[in-house]
Amino acid sequence: MNNDLKYKILPRLLNELANLSWQERLLHLKKYHDKKIIFSTSFGYEDQAITHVIGTNNLPIEIFTLDTGRLFEETYKTFELTTKAYPQLAIKTYYPQAEPLQALIQKQGINGFYESVEKRQACCYVRKVEGLKRALKGSDLWISGLRRQQSQDRSNLPIAEYDDGLNVIKVYPLIDVLLDDLVTYVVANKIPYNTLHDKGFISIGCSPCTRAVKSGDRFRSERWWWEQDTKKECGLHVKDGKLVRTMVSVDD
Repeated sequence: MNNDLKYKILPRLLNELANLSWQERLLHLKKYHDKKIIFSTSFGYEDQAITHVIGTNNLPIEIFTLDTGRLFEETYKTFELTTKAYPQLAIKTYYPQAEPLQALIQKQGINGFYESVEKRQACCYVRKVEGLKRALKGSDLWISGLRRQQSQDRSNLPIAEYDDGLNVIKVYPLIDVLLDDLVTYVVANKIPYNTLHDKGFISIGCSPCTRAVKSGDRFRSERWWWEQDTKKECGLHVKDGKLVRTMVSVDD
């Protein structure tokens, strides 16, 4: 555990970011240039908006993405367009480790994740979570595009929190931003976006595990739709089966 991150930096961030716009929150992080700041993108509306602010303001923030090997072609196209739009950014890609992936497929089959939550979580771990741990190694602040509107489990998330398991402060600049406002921003600034959004996809993950949202469906209901549990996460933001939430008040 990094006590400075948890008990000094986190309370400062909670206080400093509270009344800023989401763009100002990102710009404010320049004050922490002595810290390693990293941003994870999956090229959805949220991440494209954040990437635009980072790229157009030359913020000292590293960007990475996780290529699970089963992404939509539209996602790869968005990746390509993003690198062309912001050539100054070097988006690092992390892939699944070959041997664990081969072992997983040998054990449960290429599409075994449909058979149970446990098998799906095992697939998510090998294809995403393990790579995330490698990507975050040595980082102090991790910027994520989570928003409270996305799911009930995310509805009470703070602007920032400390993740004991990963030893990093997670910062959510978009936490209180609505989807409609994000879309307006992306369109107004001519930011490349995943065209699957135009086909009813809101949260876009792996191709076998994501489908378009039907009218009246909840956010993220298109992810792992065959599972009945409403608390559906891939593991990137989960510890011991729950969203990681270590709350520290500004008075601590």
